[in-house]
Amino acid sequence: MTPIDLRSDTVTRPTAAMREAMARAEVGDDVYGEDPTVNALQERLAGELGFEAGLFAPSGTQANLLGLLSHCQRGDEYLVGMDAHTYKYEGGGAAVFGSIQPQPVLHAADGTLPLDVVAQVIKPRDPHFARTRLLCLENTWHGRALPHAYLREARALCDRHGLALHLDGARLYNAAVADGVAPREIACHFDSVSVCLSKGLGAPVGSVLLGTRALIDEARRWRKVAGGGMRQAGILAAACLHALDHHVARLADDHRRAAELAAGLRGLPGIDVVAQHTNMVFLDIPAPRLAALKQHLDAAAVRVSIGYTPRVRLVTHLDVDDAGIARAIAAFRSFAVE
Repeated sequence: MTPIDLRSDTVTRPTAAMREAMARAEVGDDVYGEDPTVNALQERLAGELGFEAGLFAPSGTQANLLGLLSHCQRGDEYLVGMDAHTYKYEGGGAAVFGSIQPQPVLHAADGTLPLDVVAQVIKPRDPHFARTRLLCLENTWHGRALPHAYLREARALCDRHGLALHLDGARLYNAAVADGVAPREIACHFDSVSVCLSKGLGAPVGSVLLGTRALIDEARRWRKVAGGGMRQAGILAAACLHALDHHVARLADDHRRAAELAAGLRGLPGIDVVAQHTNMVFLDIPAPRLAALKQHLDAAAVRVSIGYTPRVRLVTHLDVDDAGIARAIAAFRSFAVE
């Protein structure tokens, strides 16, 4: 059987049309700034999201790192969610590369960072403390789209305290589709945004960091330092442009399928559907049953990330159709009655 892969929306494979676009791509040397397809991608996203410039990077992790390194200097600090990707899942890059101190803040249940808490952890101007320079948010967070009123309040707080505001927009387009707005209406609150094209949008590789021209010039230098300068990268950028042209509106299908998956699993014995937001479903499974569940799903060719905690995440994406959702539900149901 063809596997149904619900581990992440990073597992998508290029469609035939995307591969054709990649094969036709005009290319040049992007380290020299001469790749026309990379330049077109950078200019398009900057224009559509309301920024002066953009920079193509191999991954969302590197795009976020370049943003942090460009906003902050050694001995500076960024405020970030305790469960945010930039803090928890990016190898401590800001500290390793830039000697930038993270100040984690506990997320609220809706994915926001309580702004009263954020204000309390901003350091005074004093030699004893790191210099607080930046607040980082993530949208979506565990599938949750951040409220627009909250984004406005976060912007106002940063303005009052002289902080920059960065968005890890790995799933910015999921948030925009869920909210029924243009991505620019989310991005407008931020000084910089990283946009990932290789998750729900289905490109094989690539993220773009957006900001002022001065910030992007600084980020370009850090990209070289980090080994992210690529040569004929237009082959990859062509896939990203194709994704923007053809895979944005269809994110609504992923959201619908995630809702159908959650509905199909609710009420099954031993499976607690904790939440469903955009293209993600979260389950709690009793820890003693995790190994048996993994074995059962593997046999049914349903791939799910199962670790050592009861929480299990299922993610819908371009390569999971309605039949795949039905197969996944059937596999969970047959496990529940064993």
